[in-house]
Amino acid sequence: MRGTWWAATAGVALVLLALGAAMAEQGAKGVRIVKTEYKGWPNCHRMTNGQIELIATQDIGPRIIRLGFVGGDNVFAEYPDHVGQTGGDEWRIYGGHRLWHAPEAKPRTYWPDNLPIEVQEGSNALTLVQPAEGTTGIQKTIEITMRADRNQVVVVHRLRNDNLWPVELAPWALSVMTQQGLAVIPQPAEVSHEEALLPARPIVQWTYTDMSDPRWRWGTKYITLQQDPTATKPQKIGVGNRENWIAYAVNGDLFVKTFQYRDGATYPDFGCSTEVFTNADMLEVETLGPMTALAPGETVEHVENWFLFKGVVVSNDDEAIDAAVLPKALEALKATDLR
Repeated sequence: MRGTWWAATAGVALVLLALGAAMAEQGAKGVRIVKTEYKGWPNCHRMTNGQIELIATQDIGPRIIRLGFVGGDNVFAEYPDHVGQTGGDEWRIYGGHRLWHAPEAKPRTYWPDNLPIEVQEGSNALTLVQPAEGTTGIQKTIEITMRADRNQVVVVHRLRNDNLWPVELAPWALSVMTQQGLAVIPQPAEVSHEEALLPARPIVQWTYTDMSDPRWRWGTKYITLQQDPTATKPQKIGVGNRENWIAYAVNGDLFVKTFQYRDGATYPDFGCSTEVFTNADMLEVETLGPMTALAPGETVEHVENWFLFKGVVVSNDDEAIDAAVLPKALEALKATDLR
């Protein structure tokens, strides 16, 4: 009788242990969010699915300062003199990912996001809410959702007009990437002159763009821009990117962001939905939404999907990009129902 009792008790204990292990494993596969200090900012939020992680700031922002594999490098750049700083009227780039509204102009665009923001936390989501900008009356919000089953982050950018008058603008999402990587911009498929008479590849230059700069490569299928810490002259172009993706390869990691190009819409900067900018410190991978006449109280959204892949080695030519980058980009597009 006693032996039976012990056997039954042991059986129940084993079941409970197995159940606990299963629940722990399920939790490990989910998305966890914890509050943490990060490089001098005491109030940050770390989100991870066990494979990748990101860190969003609360002491300033809205700003996502880190994205990378757990224990791996940050694919975003960080500015050592800015990280951990708060307050003041000077705009600081900080690094990471931020939200602006286009077209670019000083001082309107450069509202300093140096003050604390509101952070709303969900089971697998963070919403970063900045008070309306004092000079523009525009409120910025970034909503971040991480997938548990794959290394994907959905980033919804919102601009709300808190003024009493309409404002014309476009949402502008800027990812400040770390040094020594390669930005890859896809081009529409090549079609013969006999088959296609109209232009299909709008490319916009800035006054300081130098198309002979060796950091550029103008391929048949892709335009690439190499980040070079020794090259001090800035470079920038914009394109009307209808392929719905752009990528950045660095140190074996591949960052792909997808977005939706809207045919017939008017985009800022002579029709740019994607822009890249580089200097000696970093390279920015930027996407833009269409120009919008935003009425008082209205909100406009711009959605990016981020994907992170490990072990992707890329050479700077079309064939190598076809082999290493394009399959990952197509996988990302399929996951976001864009192809």
